Amino acid sequence: MVQVRVAGVALDQTGQHVVLLKPVDEIPGEGRVLPIWIGQLESTSILVAIEGAEVPRPLAHDLMRSMLDSLGAELIRAEVTRIDDGTFYAELTVRTADGVVAIDSRPSDAVALAARVGAPLHVAQAVLDEAGVPDVLTDAGEEAANSMSEFKEFLDDVEPEDFNG
Repeated sequence: MVQVRVAGVALDQTGQHVVLLKPVDEIPGEGRVLPIWIGQLESTSILVAIEGAEVPRPLAHDLMRSMLDSLGAELIRAEVTRIDDGTFYAELTVRTADGVVAIDSRPSDAVALAARVGAPLHVAQAVLDEAGVPDVLTDAGEEAANSMSEFKEFLDDVEPEDFNG
């Protein structure tokens, strides 16, 4: 397993949301990044956690954090464990009063929850080898900056009713 950090959340050329994971020991613009395409809501949730932004109502990942806290459980780590036919799989390792358990997760949920609780995020070396791409700082940086501007605009315009289920 390789420990990674969120290098950015961006839009690709088709407008799809993507989270970019980068090994913690690599310099921006060098090495590789792992792009994982995610949904718009997951993108927003990850950005909220990374930016420490306030939202009018708790998002799903805030609820997950509260549940862990209320149950006396701790997220030890989040891992992107494999890729199968283009689909990424992840796992949450949680310490409970009864011991350590592994919970199947979508990568976007794993990243969003780990970002909220400060848990380490890892990617299997085989996943990085198969799906990692060269880190081209200029392209990713511009897309991430555009995505951040859109996110800040979203936060300025969002109303509490927008979060009603």
